[in-house]
Amino acid sequence: MNDQPARSLVLRNLRVVLPERTAELASVLIEDGRIARIVDSSSDEAVKPDSVIDLHGRTLFPGFIDVHIHGAVGVDAMEAGADDLCRVSEFLASAGVTAWLPTLVPARQAQYESAVRAISDLMGQQDWERGRPALTTSAPDLPSKDRNSLNANELQAGRLRSQLFGVHYEGPFVNSEQCGALHREHFRTFKNITDVDALPTINHKSAIHMMTLAPEIDGGIDLIKELKKRNWIVSIGHTRATTDILDQALAAGARHMTHFMNAMTPLHHRAPGPVGWGLLRDEITCDVIADGVHIDPAILKLIVRNKSPERISLISDAIAAAGLGDGVYEIWGEKISVNQGRTKNARGSIAGSVITMLDAVRLMLSLGVAESDVARMASLNPARLLGIDHDCGSIEEGKRADLVALDEARNVRHTIVGGKIAYSEE
Repeated sequence: MNDQPARSLVLRNLRVVLPERTAELASVLIEDGRIARIVDSSSDEAVKPDSVIDLHGRTLFPGFIDVHIHGAVGVDAMEAGADDLCRVSEFLASAGVTAWLPTLVPARQAQYESAVRAISDLMGQQDWERGRPALTTSAPDLPSKDRNSLNANELQAGRLRSQLFGVHYEGPFVNSEQCGALHREHFRTFKNITDVDALPTINHKSAIHMMTLAPEIDGGIDLIKELKKRNWIVSIGHTRATTDILDQALAAGARHMTHFMNAMTPLHHRAPGPVGWGLLRDEITCDVIADGVHIDPAILKLIVRNKSPERISLISDAIAAAGLGDGVYEIWGEKISVNQGRTKNARGSIAGSVITMLDAVRLMLSLGVAESDVARMASLNPARLLGIDHDCGSIEEGKRADLVALDEARNVRHTIVGGKIAYSEE
């Protein structure tokens, strides 16, 4: 871990995507891993940092937060060790993701235990107490003569990575008639609290636990109440629930919907179901897979117009094949093909995605959604869902410096985690 005194850093000459607008020319001062000041570039001469990075007019977004991702670069969270999860974290940092929730599909108890153990091991390497990420190597000494003219590579203090915030159980308490790519043989119903006790949890006080469930299963409403007692985040998904049951789920504490419109009963003019209910309920937030495959771009526009950017989070729902290109892969005990960015299992179902949050951001921007609104959907809303928006998710003074700089082609040029360079193209 890095025991050196914290240094200050200025990111200069950049566009900054703030919560309500984009500042066209600004600088950001980072001190002790946090955003200390956001100033107009013409007036930042008074700021005397230890080092400076000139971003040459690039656009600074808050770091993306992916609350639903199964894996990438050949690593499946269900079968990964801590080192494997590190590889995913490093890949995600290259795509602008600064935090993520490994997402588990319904599986045998032994698989759950192994997966959660690996997540716990990696989280144990992260410096959560001070809100800063752990380094995998010590930071190098910086030559004093270069302190005011450093580039990103010279500033890179060891290998950083996107941070794990906890675990997301997608199931096993879901509707077998809306299984999607999940395997029915591992689905469960809720009989008593021992069914929740059996789920492995992360032994870390900062760990976040999230579950996607179908409230209409036997014991579903009682399950929501029990999870809320344990401070789990509850999301509705893989469901055929009626509006009456969904109202009960809301009253019990479920206020979010997983990959909205996918793996749920479609909207019908005589049966609104989960989609109609979700569109009408302002208390409900949702996440969407913005890959142009799971949801047509025109429907994405419709969701944004109806729910508003304040109630939508972007997710990748990426599987282990993400980052590997087209091909056929063995995932979740079956062969999943990837062809031109579209996944398909042997049953012909879409089986997750192979996008990153960066791809989702690019698509939403291409649809004409404002940068500040896209930043909200990719960063602030996921942070709010996880209950960590006081600390990250937007570019505001006092928040942790988790940031991503995009060039004009919307490629990642720098990813910053806790004020230090986690990825750089320079």
